[in-house]
Amino acid sequence: MNQGHPPPGLRVLITTNEPWGTYHVQPLLDEAARRGWELIQVVPDVSRIKPGDPVPTATPRTAPPADLLVVAGAGDWPVEVAGRFPRLPLAASGLAYLGPREAADAGRLRPRLRAITAASQGAALAFAGHLGTRRTITVVGSPRTDDLPKRVPEPGLVLVLTSVTHPDSTGEAAPGTDLLLAAAEELRTAGKRIMVGLHPREDPALWARHEISQVSSQTAAARAEATIGIPGTVFPLIAAVGTPLVGCTDPALRVPDYLLTVCSSTIDDAALAVSAVDNARLPASETLREGIGPVGGSAGRLFDVWSKAARGDVVELA
Repeated sequence: MNQGHPPPGLRVLITTNEPWGTYHVQPLLDEAARRGWELIQVVPDVSRIKPGDPVPTATPRTAPPADLLVVAGAGDWPVEVAGRFPRLPLAASGLAYLGPREAADAGRLRPRLRAITAASQGAALAFAGHLGTRRTITVVGSPRTDDLPKRVPEPGLVLVLTSVTHPDSTGEAAPGTDLLLAAAEELRTAGKRIMVGLHPREDPALWARHEISQVSSQTAAARAEATIGIPGTVFPLIAAVGTPLVGCTDPALRVPDYLLTVCSSTIDDAALAVSAVDNARLPASETLREGIGPVGGSAGRLFDVWSKAARGDVVELA
């Protein structure tokens, strides 16, 4: 493993709380190609990697020598991988939303972290809680806002954003699907056109009676008058497009504040869905900035931080 001054074309290993969830790494591939870097996601095995997945993967046994290890959370799998590579420089980057409660083994990562990044000030606050740290977290924005689609809303079109109904070996689930299904039915009955943006791990059979978007939820949102869904990583990305959001909040769901503040409103009763969607508006610009983070150049800022961490710098300044 390279322990000196890495060359410009770095090799970075990445591991996430969703061990086989390559969809959080895929938006980084264009910047990696531009810089001549190699990104490799470390997975337990390749059994759940779909043929043709553009994200290169390796197991801890097959991973090549690298310049940096990035953990996207402090769950069981990232902590295990970090333990497998004790001499590799380590950074933590919030590539997906994590609740503010400290992860059980976060303390095993903290002494090694050379840099911590998050998409926005709101995300940084939640990520700090997850890691159990008071260190400064560098706000870089989300690479998925670097190339935003132009918003051209179609009258009556509502995008429904799902979460994951059942937990599995690739990651956890978020409560609220029954509420969201009922809300979608209320909207359909009221004459709205429903398009569903599926979470990559959601069961599409649950939503078979509706049109399923064949493009990213962010791209689909550019066509929608409003969106409604279970608050998750995609919410600030939709707000960045300029499409207002309504959040479905199940009592069992613990959501970081910044995902709620980008919403026009939240509902806990499907009967409120039509009114909430009809009256959906974007929040104030200051609130949006706190939830979305800086827009444009985000992947470049993220990679700049990783480059510093790989060559031995400890990045503390926001």
